[in-house]
Amino acid sequence: MNITDLKPSLVWKYFDEITKIPRPSKKEEKIVDYLVKTGKALGLDTKRDNVGNVLITKAATPGKEHLPTIVLQSHVDMVCEKDNSTNHNFDTDPIKTIIDGEWIKADGTTLGADNGIGVAAELALLASTDVEHGKIECLFTIDEETGLTGASAIQPGFFTGNILLNLDSEDEGEIFIGCAGGADTTASFNYQLEPVPQDWFFFKLNITKLNGGHSGCDIHRGHANANKLLARFLWQSVKKYDLLICSITGGNLRNAIPREAVALAAVPADDREKIRADFNIFLQEIETEYGKIELNRIITLETESPHPYAIDPIAATRVLNTLYACPHGVIAMSHDIPGLVETSTNLASVKMIDNKVAIGTSQRSSIESAKKDVLQMVESVFMLADRVTHGSGYPGWKPNRNSAVLQAAIQTYIQLFGVEPHVKAIHAGLECGLFLSKYPELDMISFGPTLREVHSPNERMHIPSVEKFWNFLLEMLKNYPAK
Repeated sequence: MNITDLKPSLVWKYFDEITKIPRPSKKEEKIVDYLVKTGKALGLDTKRDNVGNVLITKAATPGKEHLPTIVLQSHVDMVCEKDNSTNHNFDTDPIKTIIDGEWIKADGTTLGADNGIGVAAELALLASTDVEHGKIECLFTIDEETGLTGASAIQPGFFTGNILLNLDSEDEGEIFIGCAGGADTTASFNYQLEPVPQDWFFFKLNITKLNGGHSGCDIHRGHANANKLLARFLWQSVKKYDLLICSITGGNLRNAIPREAVALAAVPADDREKIRADFNIFLQEIETEYGKIELNRIITLETESPHPYAIDPIAATRVLNTLYACPHGVIAMSHDIPGLVETSTNLASVKMIDNKVAIGTSQRSSIESAKKDVLQMVESVFMLADRVTHGSGYPGWKPNRNSAVLQAAIQTYIQLFGVEPHVKAIHAGLECGLFLSKYPELDMISFGPTLREVHSPNERMHIPSVEKFWNFLLEMLKNYPAK
């Protein structure tokens, strides 16, 4: 069965088309061109702003002209993560989709259902001829995953509606009315290259196949962080041996918990068996701590060919001290909403670029002062570095339980499915807070079908939930209360 055989057929048609269009964050030109061409081919008013956000407007269907204008919003970019064993170029290759029972997933890569399914639903609405609705404005934003720069660049007046439905949530049956704000903190370490004695024992420490996940939605699950595990073993080793680090890298994106990390290191030949013994002890410790959650983990220490140079020991020690000391995970839970992570930080990436080791992190909180506090906490650790920078960040979205669109959504969901939806806030970052800063009169909610393990190659989407999501969206548009 192909995904285009699934129901609702028009949604899956467009989702299938989207999976064939490369759309990494900051490289959305192809998907933006596709959206503009699609809108114009449908004979609809289509415009794009100077950064690449697209707005396609469709007039009300006959008899629904009295309904208020509703803005539907999704982001077009996707997180590009793959297994090391997967040969895939996100800049050129289509996503290969697989139907696995009630789930759809990709072949060794992220699926891009975050937020491709929202984009597909909007396109299906624009193309449909049998759906009743008031005037709708379909907003497609760029670069949500690496900075929310599309939403940040939205200008007042680009859209006109005062009701916004964000289609970027990941649990069918749940309606979200708030999200965390966030910012990034980066440290860089200068280093010199020093020669390594060629008779030393060279080894590669490799950590792969961890669960990873979304640094907002999954941070509370206790998944192991590959960068932290790598730094832990190396930090312990550098205290015992004359260990030199030739290279170190791990993780990729600021909003993904690192699944993989690798280091090439060397110790004197006499310490070969000692460090192997230490590694076996380390494996037992990880089994004790993560054996029940990181079921697919692969952690190896393998003999490596000699490497001529290593990071100078002073810089390497500073890097390891910083990585080991840097906080990662949940910092505080909300006192207002049970089960909601309030504040967290993600030790996201370690990269070697131009004789520098760069460490990337991201911080989130639904409370602005707590976000500032965790930024400063990470900065205090990073003061070991040569340079520390903070990104501009993005605001949170404060919950409003008195929202008119929320009340309409609750009643619609009950009428359709006979149960009341769960109303929640989310620790992940949504673009809603940025829209609110430009359009203070906006009334917003966020919802979507059920996705799991987004931002990792294990990302998957629950097929039956897509139809429920679609039916709920249609009913909202058809029967939204008139002004």
